[in-house]
Amino acid sequence: MRILETERDPIAEIKAALTFDPVLQDPDLKRTVHGIINDVRKRGDEALVELGRRFDSPQMQSLVVDEKEFADAYAVVNASLVSAIRAAKNNIEAFHRRQVQNSWISSCEDFTYGQIVRPIERVGIYAPGGLSPYPSTVLMTAVPASVAGVPELVMCAPAQADGTTHPAMLVAAQECGVSKVFRVGGAQAVAAMAFGTQTIPKVDKIVGPGNAYVTEAKRQLFGIVGIDQLAGPSEILVIADESANPEYVAADLLSQAEHGPESRCVLITISRKLADSVIKELKRQTEQAIRADYIQASLNRFGIIVIAGSLEECAELANTFAPEHLELCVEQPWELLRHIKNAGTIMVGHYTPVPLCDFAAGPNHTLPTGGTARFSSALSVDDFVKKSGLLAYTKQGVQRISETALEIAGAEGFQAHGRAISVRLN
Repeated sequence: MRILETERDPIAEIKAALTFDPVLQDPDLKRTVHGIINDVRKRGDEALVELGRRFDSPQMQSLVVDEKEFADAYAVVNASLVSAIRAAKNNIEAFHRRQVQNSWISSCEDFTYGQIVRPIERVGIYAPGGLSPYPSTVLMTAVPASVAGVPELVMCAPAQADGTTHPAMLVAAQECGVSKVFRVGGAQAVAAMAFGTQTIPKVDKIVGPGNAYVTEAKRQLFGIVGIDQLAGPSEILVIADESANPEYVAADLLSQAEHGPESRCVLITISRKLADSVIKELKRQTEQAIRADYIQASLNRFGIIVIAGSLEECAELANTFAPEHLELCVEQPWELLRHIKNAGTIMVGHYTPVPLCDFAAGPNHTLPTGGTARFSSALSVDDFVKKSGLLAYTKQGVQRISETALEIAGAEGFQAHGRAISVRLN
């Protein structure tokens, strides 16, 4: 890991190390994804089957997961995992119910205004497959949609090598009220949900993380269909003082490093002694890790330790990084919390590791990455609703506000706008 010190290294250099470079689009990736999108748009299911057999499983037969496969999933998945999925769902649901906004109307003497909140009609979930199943992603996307009142949820997930869909993913989908699951992955899944095919319905919004091809497809189709966010590699930033346990801190950094070589892991601390201890723990724990290659690549490429002069300085540097996950492993975390401005999710105290949020605690794990926590938020109920303004004026109300509105319409050169108001004054 790269080690920087605020007393030794220029602060501009440190902030530059913590700032994400603009992502330059790979022209080959862009062209490939554009071709896939056009192919799916033109040929629909035929293209999906061909692409699925090429990229996911030569044995894939059907795009649709049938009722028998859903039923069989419960027989295959361990009862303890089914119970865990249900318990996590309850926690996630309880958290997201606190986010619900209601419609409101306010009436005055001459006018009534308000806001109407309605759910999006049909949402498509992308649930990545990759090397492992991710039932937690199903929960984190489907539960807030369900809480928002979305009437129809459909899901795409890549087929496994044997052509089936992982049963744990199906259990999670069933528990969350997903109505249909399709064996489609990659950019072709995003295109299928954006345009619709003979089998897959066109949706109004697509949510859920994926690989570079999925992200690029979302980028290209934004505006044709609603998109939640463009997910990047996983990130963690830990602020720690002398009270932190180096074994805990190292374990938390590695929990994100194991996502892959692009993961970014940062420790900012006021204690050189703690930093040295964490480095030793990272080496020891990496040697024992199953995904040691991923972890080592992540730490070598993007691992940073910053020795700062104060906790306030730690917070300032953390705000520069704007991490997806931020842990406050300090003696007085609630005091430090006041200085935090930019973070996807904030874990407070020594006993709140990121994986609690990832799997079971309640807050959403679909979070802004790449510094976008400066201006965006975790996936929430708000992502699954539309808010319409409501306005009703009386003739007397129009007369009262007309002078203000006509003045601005005239300044902007909109004569017809002004006439639509003035015609009502006589």
